[in-house]
Amino acid sequence: MKATQHPPTGVQVTPADLLRMAALYLLRHGWTQGRYYATTDTPTPPACAAGAIGIASAGHRVEHFTQLDPDALADYLAALAAFVDYLDASHPMFLVDDDGSVIDEHTSPYSWNDDPTRTTEQVITALQAAAHEWDRLHTTGGENR
Repeated sequence: MKATQHPPTGVQVTPADLLRMAALYLLRHGWTQGRYYATTDTPTPPACAAGAIGIASAGHRVEHFTQLDPDALADYLAALAAFVDYLDASHPMFLVDDDGSVIDEHTSPYSWNDDPTRTTEQVITALQAAAHEWDRLHTTGGENR
């Protein structure tokens, strides 16, 4: 099935599915930092983790998640939340103020993606691991709980 095709009726696309599609997108088209997509005129540019999740959710390039239709937006936010949950547990990186107090208790997928030491392999592995973790928590024998 192409990313632009809608799944057959009755098939539920899970956040884990979208995270795996985002990882596959990065494997095929490349990864970038500092923006959703690398500056290029191609319909399949290198993307950051959030940009790849957006493409997996919409089936096409979306400049900002607010451009998603309501169903795709709900899917995007669920997949991004699953990714943040995984990052919080496995790669915590919290924002703190000048006094050392935590400003944001969740790891920002944008800051995590844009860390200068981050690699393509780490991002792809994290997306795949987040998908596996979502499946572990939400499915039994391949069926949704």
